[in-house]
Amino acid sequence: MALQPGDTAPDFSLPDGNGNTVQLSDFRGKWVVLYFYPRDNTPGCTKEACGFRDAYADYQAKDVVVLGVSTDDAKSHTKFTTKFDLPFPLLTDADGQMATTYESYGLKKFMGKEYMGISRNTFLIDPDGKIAKVYLKVKPEEHAAQILSDLAALAA
Repeated sequence: MALQPGDTAPDFSLPDGNGNTVQLSDFRGKWVVLYFYPRDNTPGCTKEACGFRDAYADYQAKDVVVLGVSTDDAKSHTKFTTKFDLPFPLLTDADGQMATTYESYGLKKFMGKEYMGISRNTFLIDPDGKIAKVYLKVKPEEHAAQILSDLAALAA
């Protein structure tokens, strides 16, 4: 059963790159962009993260929290965050369990090989903890701008 707009966003508790525990419920009262990405330091994931970084002032002006999630470990997240000066937390979902809850982890194919991994999906969560919008298989380049545009429409 796919998560749909209007559903309550499943709560989670995951470590960030600095070992701090981040819970979705901590952000009640704020909009949250929860984006899943396959791997730190890969071309598409770097474009997506830098898109959020470049638009971060706009997100902050709207009091929107941005959280990135992958199966990479804290050390990888810290390197990625430092290298690209990312101003938002990247969370470690080591076993993909939380991503599975968000239907963003499963069997993938690349160059003829099958493997388990994270899909590039995003969930926009409203201040009441409900899913406002679901983005599946997003295009990294324009994603951050697309969400800002949708936020303006949803807030109106």
